[in-house]
Amino acid sequence: MAAEQLALTVLMGVLLIGVFALVARMENWRTYTPLASGEGAGAAGHGHKPPGIARWFTTVDHKDIGIMYGTYGVIAFLWGGVAVMLMRIELTTPGTMFLEPSMYNALLTSHGITMLFLFGTPIIAAFANYFVPLLIGADDMAFPRINAIAFWLLPPGALLIWAGFFTMPLPIEVGPAETSWTMYAPLSVQQANAGVDLMILGLHLTGVSATMGAINFIATIFTERGDEVNWANLDIFSWTILTQSGLILFAFPLLGSALIMLLLDRNFGTTFFAVEGGGPILWQNLFWFFGHPEVYILVLPMMGIVSWVLPKFAGRKLFGFKFVVYSTLAIGVLSFGVWAHHMFGSGMDPRIRASFMATSLAIAIPSAVKTFNWITTLWNGQVRLTAPMLFCLGFVSNFVLGGITGVFLAAIPVNLLLHETYYVVGHFHYIVMGMIAFAGFAGVYYWFPIVTGRMYQRTLAKWHFWLSMIGVNITFFAFLILGYLEMPRRYATYEFDPALAPLAQVTVLHQIATVGAFLIALGTVIWLWNIVQSWLEGPEVTDPDPWNTKEHGLHGREFAWFEEQLAAADGGEEDVAADGGEDVATAGETEN
Repeated sequence: MAAEQLALTVLMGVLLIGVFALVARMENWRTYTPLASGEGAGAAGHGHKPPGIARWFTTVDHKDIGIMYGTYGVIAFLWGGVAVMLMRIELTTPGTMFLEPSMYNALLTSHGITMLFLFGTPIIAAFANYFVPLLIGADDMAFPRINAIAFWLLPPGALLIWAGFFTMPLPIEVGPAETSWTMYAPLSVQQANAGVDLMILGLHLTGVSATMGAINFIATIFTERGDEVNWANLDIFSWTILTQSGLILFAFPLLGSALIMLLLDRNFGTTFFAVEGGGPILWQNLFWFFGHPEVYILVLPMMGIVSWVLPKFAGRKLFGFKFVVYSTLAIGVLSFGVWAHHMFGSGMDPRIRASFMATSLAIAIPSAVKTFNWITTLWNGQVRLTAPMLFCLGFVSNFVLGGITGVFLAAIPVNLLLHETYYVVGHFHYIVMGMIAFAGFAGVYYWFPIVTGRMYQRTLAKWHFWLSMIGVNITFFAFLILGYLEMPRRYATYEFDPALAPLAQVTVLHQIATVGAFLIALGTVIWLWNIVQSWLEGPEVTDPDPWNTKEHGLHGREFAWFEEQLAAADGGEEDVAADGGEDVATAGETEN
């Protein structure tokens, strides 16, 4: 076993050296030419792309890379969703039904890491890659080739993180990691499974990818803005991406350092996280110094999407734009001062613990500012309940529930009672699923005409919303009640003594939560079918303002770009018609 781990470590080193060698060969970082071609291409048009699949392997066009990020994120979302559905089915009965505890732990680990690292961050990069250059008037990202490299680090990262599931049928002692997504020492150090080492390497690659992307976004927003775009009129989505990128630069390198220390403890006998060395608490401090800003790395851009989309269907400009920007920056700064509220029960000095409680309560203030600004934007507005707007409203309402439950957990006495229970799971998933995923769906529906040139099925989109909204609140509100009943989290079974806890009520609540999870899954299947089918066969959009935003002076720069594309396409069609060709145009649908 030690020989296998040493071989894997050497393999990891060789792979990393290969990546750096590939990067070092790139001579012109700012070129817009596809990687496989030495011929020049126009900066704005990315012309002469190779046909077929070669285009996607060689492209450096920010729009193509955005689509690839989105596809990758959806695949990860489906993987994580299947894992959690298996867990929810298992939890409908107190004892073991079909998942052994080891497999349950593996699915728990895979679900958490997949949703946070393989879905959350990449899906934001999908929106940012496609739309930030359009919103700021740039031709492309500042470093297009770095942009492509950042994406192509992700697929091998995912394969390494999931590798243990692929190797299970093979006659080798490599299985999926069972460390939970937090990878707490000493469990993560002592678990004699090479799948943990593979997972650590995969996390390294995703961290390097995120860091490269963050540097690129900062450089793009600072140096590639159009002449008419200054800091005063920079759109709110780009502000949140800029803040997120700053958080990534401070948080992800620290995670990478901690993972290297964990790898050394596992394979070379160092004692960074051993009791006689730095101690297991050192891992918690390092991990959560990254881990809590990671929540805002995921949430802030989604707040930006809601702040951008919601006013379009309220018929009013975003109320208090400057305060939304300032609250975004405040959250970014405060997010690095709250990590120890994950460790209130670890025995830290009560005076230090009190300071972290104060900071954790304080960060609720800029979050509340955003909420009041969204509500005020809606006040006396001409609200249109389109699919993007419904998901924005669902985002706000779920944020209220998720945020308030977080304020409770920031209080030390409440935290000590509820920390290791399902209450924390409910709070966190109101944020991750009820906010991040909902804002992502709002963005997909709002920008769907730009990306595809087509319109989705509006009735199915609303079915998707209502199934998701009802499912989220059934599932995660049941989790909050389970927390008050002291149901511990991360357990595959709950066959405890009924005299100690109400086993019958706990079982019923788990079954209710599973019903809600099936509603979410059904809504997700409807969304996936709607998006794919509409992308292939949906009615073409010929109206450059499919959401009627010009009427209220809310036409965004990205739709101005879309209008130019439609005009260019119409010109091309007219040329064809003049030559005897047939000019065909399909009327676009407007969702009102």
